[in-house]
Amino acid sequence: MKKIKLNLVGIDGNAFSLMGAFKKAALNQGWNKEEINVVLDTCMSGDYNNLIRTLDSYCIEEDDL
Repeated sequence: MKKIKLNLVGIDGNAFSLMGAFKKAALNQGWNKEEINVVLDTCMSGDYNNLIRTLDSYCIEEDDL
């Protein structure tokens, strides 16, 4: 699974802020719009906990590299 470098801790907990941070980081790291939309569509397919689990599964903190 493709991942981006993004630490979700410290980002405003609002769902739109989290998805926006993911989208910006993914674009900056070479993802195309289709790849990003797959993740964001999955985020929006459930509740807030689903959104967090989804984003977390596609993100890796730089400290973990």
